[in-house]
Amino acid sequence: MIRRFYEDVTLAAVAGGWQVQLDGRGVKTVGGAAQIVPTQALGEALAAEWRRQGEKIDPASLPMRDMADYAIDVVASDPAATVQRLVVYAETDTLCYRADPDAPLYKRQQEVWEPLLTAFESAHRTAFVRVSGVVHRPQPASAMVVLQERLRVLDPFVLAAAETMTTLAASLITTLAALDASHEDEPRALWQAVCLEEEWQADLWGRDEEAEERRARREADFLRAFAFARLARRT
Repeated sequence: MIRRFYEDVTLAAVAGGWQVQLDGRGVKTVGGAAQIVPTQALGEALAAEWRRQGEKIDPASLPMRDMADYAIDVVASDPAATVQRLVVYAETDTLCYRADPDAPLYKRQQEVWEPLLTAFESAHRTAFVRVSGVVHRPQPASAMVVLQERLRVLDPFVLAAAETMTTLAASLITTLAALDASHEDEPRALWQAVCLEEEWQADLWGRDEEAEERRARREADFLRAFAFARLARRT
């Protein structure tokens, strides 16, 4: 931690968007670029993080600042590379890999995952291969093209959030479904769905306190990334 070096936190409209100012000085990214975000709503969320700091600054309590830095310093410089990293997740997407058909878990996966996957396929007019077991099977090239096209229209801030969400969920389909959600409770429900196997194992073998805490942190990170994406959208 470092000692707090500012008193006033304001948000200023600048060329290209909005920038948090600490005692009148614009915040910069870790890479040295001006940390300018596309919407006032996201700027206010970043400002709130700075206002919550006490006598010492806790870097761990500035997660949206870190995501904004990543969007500007990494994603914006090469969006295509981020798209490619995300599409790789679709090849082994959690929602597509099921237990063996004679296993009790399979029935539960069919009940929870199949409607989600079917709805996504219908909305995007594509199809994915379902796999029972752990042997990899490639997804259709046409499905990969659909995902690439969907990702390419996202701006760097939403794309940065999508990468965080996908890494946590091990599911690009879940991430895109959350970004398309029309109801604010849908992202949480999607997260809970993607954790189905973890819940199944916990119910079967008992719950471990540390594992539960890790999963709770991952859920909070997933929902925070979703909130970042929502705040970054201009419309």
